[in-house]
Amino acid sequence: MNALTGIGVLMASSSGSPLFAVQTHNADVPALLGGDPVHAGGWPKWPVWNTSTDEKRILEPLRSGNRSKGKMASEFEQKWAQMMGAKKCLAVVNGTSALIAALSQSDIGGGDEVIVPPYTFIATVNAVLMTGAMPVFADIDPETFQINPKNIEKKITPRTRAIMPVHVLGLPADMPAIMAIAQKHNLIVIEDACQAWLAEINHKKAGTFGNAGCFSFQNSKHLSMGEGGAIVSDDDELMDRCNSFHRYGNATGSAPASVGSNMKLTDYQAAVGLAMLARLEEETAQRIENAIYLKSKIEKIPGIVPYRLYDHVTRAIFHLFPFRYQKDKFQGLSRDIFLKALSMEGIPCDSGYEPLNKKPFLENAFQTKNFRKMYPKEFLDIHTYNQQNECPENDRICNEEAVWLPQNLLLAGKSDMDDIVKAIEKIRKNADKLKKV
Repeated sequence: MNALTGIGVLMASSSGSPLFAVQTHNADVPALLGGDPVHAGGWPKWPVWNTSTDEKRILEPLRSGNRSKGKMASEFEQKWAQMMGAKKCLAVVNGTSALIAALSQSDIGGGDEVIVPPYTFIATVNAVLMTGAMPVFADIDPETFQINPKNIEKKITPRTRAIMPVHVLGLPADMPAIMAIAQKHNLIVIEDACQAWLAEINHKKAGTFGNAGCFSFQNSKHLSMGEGGAIVSDDDELMDRCNSFHRYGNATGSAPASVGSNMKLTDYQAAVGLAMLARLEEETAQRIENAIYLKSKIEKIPGIVPYRLYDHVTRAIFHLFPFRYQKDKFQGLSRDIFLKALSMEGIPCDSGYEPLNKKPFLENAFQTKNFRKMYPKEFLDIHTYNQQNECPENDRICNEEAVWLPQNLLLAGKSDMDDIVKAIEKIRKNADKLKKV
């Protein structure tokens, strides 16, 4: 029997989908079960590079011979500070170095505790460990994926010196509540805004609420240098110390000579950043428009619960588009099979982070020579530490519910967003069949 039941004309999308596609009787069958995928075309590649406009800037430092930190890095620092609405910016080699510099030059070190979320990239916690301080995990709000201020207050002890909120996925944390807690307990706040360029809370940029804010320009980020990072702050003395620290500890401004490292950004990295900075706002606006549209569609599907933003968030920027998957509304279909099925429909997706507070690197760090010298033995007992740092909401999000869609999908067209919706609906309609996979 002929498989063709009709020919459909599909309009081309910005993702490069074919202009004409043949519809078969397999269109309603999940691709994981041998049917036709909903989205047969590709997706926008990332990072974007426009040869005609972008390469001129990067060739200048390469041809000049000045490939270290120079005028282009300084230009980037000035423009980034201006865009963030911050007094000063210091560009460094990566976001992890930005966090380490901001923490260490805020006098965070051995014996101190820094409150962090468990739902973040490992660099957040590694930066704390690199200073010799102890990370303390406060559970998240599963609706927002952000650290829960109520849980922060529960974790404060006499050893607490700082809070490091993470604007994870490009969705802002509850900074008004966090800053109120910090003020009440006289705590330092270092914002990990490595995924939150141009996100806003009450029209103020994420990363400009605390003592300092740190950004990453790694390859997957919306402003991609390959590697790169920045610190912003209105605190002149702190920025002098960070500046000194990132250039071998040389005396800088009000900061005397001290111990330091080499974290300087190169001019050709800055040149890439300046090229991408020129279109950051336009690309951000497109992601936001598509994210709002996509959310309005998928939130109508039983079992799909998109992110929630705090009331004071005036702009989220969607480094990733997250939603929660509830398998009971999909006839018990596991998240693993849901992800496989969605991927087979042509929709890239991922389960996201694993519980960071339970990773073996913590125990291994506590057994290093420096930690054994800085802390009493009972502080380093991993079983006690794990009990004190249980985060059940984060466990549920990581192990059962979270689904991520990568940011480059949001640079496609509206019809591509519709394909995402159709793919999820198709899986739900066939959930019982997919359970047998």
